[in-house]
Amino acid sequence: MRRSLTASLAAVLLAGTTLWSPLATSSAWAADRTPLLMEGKKTLYQRVLSRPGAVLKRQAGDGPGAQQPALTRFYVYGRQMVGTQAWLEVGLTAKGKTDGWIQEEFTLPWKQQLTLAFTNPAGRDRALMFKERQDLAKILEADDPGKQEEPLLKAAEAGKPSPQVVSIEPATYVDISKKFYLLPILDAEETFSGPGFRVRMLHIASVSAKDEKANTPPASASVLKNFRAAVVFVIDSTLSMDPYINRTRQAVEQITTKIDKAGLSDRVRFGLVAFRSSVQATPGLEYVSKLYADPEQTKDGKDFLKQVAALKGATVSSAKFSEDSYAGVMEALDKVGWTNFGGRYVVLITDAGALRGGDPLSSTKLDAEQVRLEAQHRGVALYTLHLKTPSGKQNHAEAEAQYKALSTHPLLPNPLYYPVDAGSVDQFGKMVDTLSETIVAQVNGAYRGEEVAGSARSADPNFGKEPPKDDAARMQRDAAMLGQAMQLAYLGRTEGTSAPPMISAWLTDRDLKKPEIATTDVRVLLTKNQLSDMQQVLRSIADAGQAAQLSPNDFFSRMRSAAVVLGRDPNAINDPKAVKLADLGLMGEYLDDLPYRSKVMDIDQQMWSSWSISQQQTFLDEVNRKLRLYQIYHDDVDRWVALDGGADPGEAVYPVPLDALP
Repeated sequence: MRRSLTASLAAVLLAGTTLWSPLATSSAWAADRTPLLMEGKKTLYQRVLSRPGAVLKRQAGDGPGAQQPALTRFYVYGRQMVGTQAWLEVGLTAKGKTDGWIQEEFTLPWKQQLTLAFTNPAGRDRALMFKERQDLAKILEADDPGKQEEPLLKAAEAGKPSPQVVSIEPATYVDISKKFYLLPILDAEETFSGPGFRVRMLHIASVSAKDEKANTPPASASVLKNFRAAVVFVIDSTLSMDPYINRTRQAVEQITTKIDKAGLSDRVRFGLVAFRSSVQATPGLEYVSKLYADPEQTKDGKDFLKQVAALKGATVSSAKFSEDSYAGVMEALDKVGWTNFGGRYVVLITDAGALRGGDPLSSTKLDAEQVRLEAQHRGVALYTLHLKTPSGKQNHAEAEAQYKALSTHPLLPNPLYYPVDAGSVDQFGKMVDTLSETIVAQVNGAYRGEEVAGSARSADPNFGKEPPKDDAARMQRDAAMLGQAMQLAYLGRTEGTSAPPMISAWLTDRDLKKPEIATTDVRVLLTKNQLSDMQQVLRSIADAGQAAQLSPNDFFSRMRSAAVVLGRDPNAINDPKAVKLADLGLMGEYLDDLPYRSKVMDIDQQMWSSWSISQQQTFLDEVNRKLRLYQIYHDDVDRWVALDGGADPGEAVYPVPLDALP
């Protein structure tokens, strides 16, 4: 009998679940050993996930045992046949302690610690999960995959799925950063759809939920009455910015007056961060970034204006035309309590480009891509209003490229980047007014109890077909789409929406109608040791590259030396056929066979030598930005997940997005 498509994910998927019974903990421990290695690997151990019904026993084929939660991860220490049944000797950690035996047919092999997270479903169709690989492949290979999928999707949403469909993504967003869930990827492969788009086919496992009808969540309309939004302006406060600072104040004053009159002052809060550049290079700037108004602390519009009254443009020029914009954005991301808001918006306002992560004056050492990932982790939408003033003409193209990368959002085909030609204060003011009013209107509608749209299907059929007439219209359209996404995210957090029900299924990482939109986010679970190893390798590459800029032909020999220091396989290091960094075995086997393309490991001596010093430095800057991002991951204790219930702190894992890998 087919399981309900709307069943929630069992609580056992949450990190930190207690797994062990007295039977397991009192088992006689074998002498310290190491798990079995995967076939063809020298450092990766065999891992399995338990299926529903898996029982941990003292000995293979022994009597009663302790039933284990589904999708518990075990290391495999031994194998044994008892009659016709295959048994696995398993342990929770790789430290040498074994916990007992499990029948192999109640396990799933987990070769790579890959897991899947759903993206916000607003603006796209819900992802279907297919019983067999060929069922999904047949649709992907069609000339119009979206058209082929449509009747299957309608049937699944109606609760009458076709035989080849086993489940469907929840209608309401599941925020993995707030409620970790494990949807392990058992297999992944890259292919091309019929129209020519690159897609991943993912084989996943999930678990059935217990019946939780007794805990029925409140209706969406009721929940939305508590929906709140925070809009934080991150504004350049260097010379010549006073007119824009004043116009931003004016916009907030106008909109907060309307909010206060409507009695919604607690529903939309405004904040403001100002940024400049390095105070080491120019002490007269006074600060790099500063939080003037925290949306959690501002009581109403008057209170906001009071807190930002002292803000004015700097009295001295920065050392460079580009400013430390990323410092301002990171100040907003780090200092504001975003978890208290359903709608999360940052509006960057500047007339200059951003200091690159490799610039000595940069305080963050990050670039647009890394800052965007940090915003995405927090569920924050990043807008950029780029004031193209005549004085910055030489910087316009570079700044536009930076801010388009920064403001890219997974739900939208175009970045949330809006240029203001000639730096027109009037045009800028209209854009700030439009954005603020649109966000307030969304929150007002939520407060009135209007139902949030469950998917793009409930939107106006003509929505998005007619191109916006101007940037203000595009901003209004984009804000409406993001508002829907954030309300879905808020409902997911508040109602406790869970991932779909134990199934083994195939799905794709792209919306079949809109292949530019991702339906899933693939992540690899890395331990602290693995993350540290990755940092060491990148640091070695950065050091070798820096030294080889004066003698480009020495780059690969320096990397061979680095591989020796890192203790890599001598056979790989000395192999005359080794021409790429990947051939030296620099990166650990934990990154082998992952469905991503490494920009770093494909570098060879010929490519390095052919690059100009500028191109080499661009590559090294990217490496250093990755290093800074990994340090943020390492230091953020709240994001580490214990798959073993905390039995071994060293086995805690971090869900690293594939896009963040080197």
